[in-house]
Amino acid sequence: MPGFAFTTVWEDGKPSAAIEVGPIGRRAMQGMRHAIAAMASQGNNLIVDDVMIDGEMAQYRALLCDFHLSSVGVFAPLDVLEARESARADRLPGLALWQFERVHKGVVYDLEVDTSVLSAQECALRIQQRFRL
Repeated sequence: MPGFAFTTVWEDGKPSAAIEVGPIGRRAMQGMRHAIAAMASQGNNLIVDDVMIDGEMAQYRALLCDFHLSSVGVFAPLDVLEARESARADRLPGLALWQFERVHKGVVYDLEVDTSVLSAQECALRIQQRFRL
């Protein structure tokens, strides 16, 4: 498996879509983070949306240490995420369950928003206000 593989495993009697990343997938994602740093070095202000499952924030912090980096954690309860997942045709069943305990593990954010109680517009406004954008 050189790139990315999605496999279904079972957790508590429910399907969970595990993600495996091979060497080509890992290099592609590292390349993306380096490209983001290169764009920042050219004076671009960026908003990056990344699902981090393996400590990637440390690489972002290292690559962007010369810039002002603000991080926003986007949250919702698992039942809400699973309902959204099932409503979308482009989601593998169980992906929300597999990611739920992994994506925020060990990450401290400058701001957290809960999309189960805030609309996208309200989240954007909170981000704008918090970071004076």
